[in-house]
Amino acid sequence: MNDLSQVYENNKIWAKSVVDADPEFFDRLALQQSPKYLWIGCADSRVPANQIMRLPPGDVFVHRNIANVIVHTDLNALSVIQYAVDVLKVKHIILCGHYGCGGVKASMENTQHGLIDNWLRHIKDVYRFHASELDLIKSEEEKYDKLCELNVIEQTNNILNTTIVQNALASGQDLKIHGLIYDIKDGLLKELSKHSN
Repeated sequence: MNDLSQVYENNKIWAKSVVDADPEFFDRLALQQSPKYLWIGCADSRVPANQIMRLPPGDVFVHRNIANVIVHTDLNALSVIQYAVDVLKVKHIILCGHYGCGGVKASMENTQHGLIDNWLRHIKDVYRFHASELDLIKSEEEKYDKLCELNVIEQTNNILNTTIVQNALASGQDLKIHGLIYDIKDGLLKELSKHSN
């Protein structure tokens, strides 16, 4: 397929089905954005935030990147967090990783992948921080799953330690930070960490 004709056709079908079910849906949606959730997840196409949580458009503010990494020098991610916390006043920041993450897998390999190696360095650091625990795991698959989980916990801590979140919590803002992992094999979420004021 060289064009987007199927995308446009699917969009028309989707929009019609939404209006058929709720004729005022788009009128309400156009008025304002007031999501309760900021979802920070992996760019993997198998991990769609709204569908996983079964929430409609307008309920989830979303930021995605390779392997759901939060780096204190990433102005894109920090801008999303600041807008969500300071302007939208979200109640929950969800950092969601997933088993079977290609970015985590690539970070475990001793192979050059190109420009992305600079990004994967952050996950290699997570491995380094937890090497004593990870190196005891004999099964590569179990080690891979464990690194996916540890990456979620580390990135959740990185969110918690941003000045944006620290200031919000210090001022008493109602904000909770969750570290979740999604299992592509069964579609279920599992909470790995939670922080609140």
